[in-house]
Amino acid sequence: MNQQLTVKGRKELEAKMATVFSEKIKGLSVELQEILLDDMVTAFENRLIVFKRAEVN
Repeated sequence: MNQQLTVKGRKELEAKMATVFSEKIKGLSVELQEILLDDMVTAFENRLIVFKRAEVN
């Protein structure tokens, strides 16, 4: 239930989010884009964990 994405899975999700949000984040430096994308993937993982716990209970 608390299974997190693999490193490969995280990178794939980051790449997809980068594509989806490219217009919104293009004004940021590459470093800030990477930080933001990593934060979004982490938030997504954490939200999935919460929803899975709620669904079980």
